[in-house]
Amino acid sequence: MNRDNKRIAIVIISFIGYYFFNKFAFAVLFQTFSAWWGERISAYLIAYILVGAPLYIGTLLLHRKTFFERLGLNGNFLKAIITAFVFTLPMLVGYAVFYDFNNEITTGKIAQGAVFAAFFEELFFRGFFFGLLFRYTRLGFIPSIVLGAAVFASLHLYQSDDPSTMTGIFITTLMGAALFAWTYAEWNFNLWVSVWLHLFMNLYWMLFDAGDNALGPLLSNVFRASTIAFIIIGTLIYKRKKQEKLAVSKPTLWIKSNVTTAP
Repeated sequence: MNRDNKRIAIVIISFIGYYFFNKFAFAVLFQTFSAWWGERISAYLIAYILVGAPLYIGTLLLHRKTFFERLGLNGNFLKAIITAFVFTLPMLVGYAVFYDFNNEITTGKIAQGAVFAAFFEELFFRGFFFGLLFRYTRLGFIPSIVLGAAVFASLHLYQSDDPSTMTGIFITTLMGAALFAWTYAEWNFNLWVSVWLHLFMNLYWMLFDAGDNALGPLLSNVFRASTIAFIIIGTLIYKRKKQEKLAVSKPTLWIKSNVTTAP
């Protein structure tokens, strides 16, 4: 097995391990810690951290000396917050004007649905699965996002039992996964940009009565589409201003001719 295939195999095996560990152990861990401590937020956080163990092991096997950098965690944190806030203003302003504030929102719901979900989903799906494949193997953008994006989208199907709604949720979250992966790549693999974009978009959706699930009504999606357009246009302007080539382009869509070397 050559080095490239070995990297791909380790990433995929680690991700499969995470998928099943998350599927069968997350609820058990959460309930166990909740019962021990009598407190749900920290139990939820610890459960999230623990189910990622297969991914941490996979990263260490591939990049033991540069663990945090390879996962995109060494990027500019403050720059990421400012960038993400500006890019998501259409959702914030639109929802604040046209929708009522959600009076049922709680600190626990925000922590679980916005903060923890954004950080760990971006770390596991973009930083690990997409990032390690796209950055350090010859796989291009499309094959690097396919499995992770499909799993990411499928995890949101619990939000409805209606087949048409489930299809809409799957497509919406699949496109969201592709957007966050593209943003991660174009912002020089600074995972914090994707994390904060994801966090703000989830937060605004929760703070206002903009929809009951990830699909949402038409008006909600108008503002979400405006935010996506803002993200794409703003990122392209950033790349042009920095005089940097796009990380995702025709030569990097499927199979790359070369790959970044990494220990």
